[in-house]
Amino acid sequence: MSDERKKESKHNKKVRLKKHEGKIVLITGASSGIGRQASIDFADNGADVLILVARSESRLYELNKILQTNLESNRPKEVVVYACDISKREDVIKMGKEILQRFQYIDILVNNAGFGIYGNVKDQSIEEIEAVMQTNYLGMVYCTKVFLESMLLRHSGHIVNVASLSASFGVAGLAGYSGSKYAMLGFSESLYHELYGTGVGITVVSPIGVKTGFFNNESFVNHKPNYTGFMLESKAVSKAVLAAANSRRLEIVVPFYLRAGVWFKHTLPYLVNPLIGAHFRRQLKSKM
Repeated sequence: MSDERKKESKHNKKVRLKKHEGKIVLITGASSGIGRQASIDFADNGADVLILVARSESRLYELNKILQTNLESNRPKEVVVYACDISKREDVIKMGKEILQRFQYIDILVNNAGFGIYGNVKDQSIEEIEAVMQTNYLGMVYCTKVFLESMLLRHSGHIVNVASLSASFGVAGLAGYSGSKYAMLGFSESLYHELYGTGVGITVVSPIGVKTGFFNNESFVNHKPNYTGFMLESKAVSKAVLAAANSRRLEIVVPFYLRAGVWFKHTLPYLVNPLIGAHFRRQLKSKM
């Protein structure tokens, strides 16, 4: 690469960094997986304040130590560790009030916290299905509600909802999880239209399977399904999250070429759905 091109590449990198420079970013599910990687990447991309939210306070402090010691050039000015179970409405309201009292606003809200429970619906309890919906969907709603008004008052802000490709494809064995992500996508699409012209944006990131602790749930013991044949690294999804925070698009599918699969499913459902259903049923039967 020529010296001129190297200079241009460095300049373009600096421009990209400025997209998040000075921002106040709140990330739920920040203690592991996509949330943890996104926290590191936002800090590395110039965010001033990172608000790390998860149930495990000890793991958040471990992440804070990494942010304070390993990122010499782009260390955030402030990192806030906030232990909160987002499935509990009152806890989220309390968290929102305290954060807004301290900072008055946030620029970017990343609704990332979520989990899944594997198994047939007939074998799962109502409480298990409710728990998934409470965290994955209602937790996102609670967080969006407590910060949305402050964004609208400033005519500025962006909400990034981390969903899944299962928001478009119902996965046998993960009905509760798929249902929660379908709900997240539908809620986000409605809000996307409502926010038009307000200066506030919302974008959904829908990845295929990711190498995180998702499959550590005890329901996956001895029968981890292989729906994809490959899994993404958290870094790839985090990159999409950072891009989403500056995007006007409703949804970013990761990897991008799987958008074609979503298109075919909606365009030719009578052809695609039987094929997908047969594949998922084979996976479920072989693991149960």
